[in-house]
Amino acid sequence: MAKVYVSIGSNIDRDVYINNALTSLQTNFGHLVISSVYESEAVGFTGDNFYNLVAGFETELSVGELSALLKNIEDQNDRCRKGPRFSGRTLDIDILTYDQLAGDHDGVQLPRDEITKNAFVLWPLAEIAGQEQHPVSLISYEQLWADYEKDSQQLWSVEYIWQGHSLPADV
Repeated sequence: MAKVYVSIGSNIDRDVYINNALTSLQTNFGHLVISSVYESEAVGFTGDNFYNLVAGFETELSVGELSALLKNIEDQNDRCRKGPRFSGRTLDIDILTYDQLAGDHDGVQLPRDEITKNAFVLWPLAEIAGQEQHPVSLISYEQLWADYEKDSQQLWSVEYIWQGHSLPADV
């Protein structure tokens, strides 16, 4: 079984699509470790604020199979792929890490470069996997977050309830 972390984001009907994503992930993978939900302004375009979080789980799927499943979950949740790359979206689920793989695997670049670039990815990852190490730098996510220039992106945690659980949760 591979240990996987994925980022989840939405800025259109955020509660609906974040709930749908978590339910789909739990249906497909069972046990989830889920970070707090963070709200942030859109990055790279003008739009509604995003909700972002990270979920961890184990899978027997290959990287390619997992990527296809996540795209299918996005598509089932009205994801439009015809607009500009940086635009509003109902649901965005990206593989951040897959075990300690690095490089291109089944067309997916691992680890995802957003881990070290975006606070809305690094903060929730550090929250649930702080002692784990980035596959390339071998620095813990907790240390990467401690060293991150936090003034570069504004985000804040929000109270979020999913299936009766206040996030963060281990469900």
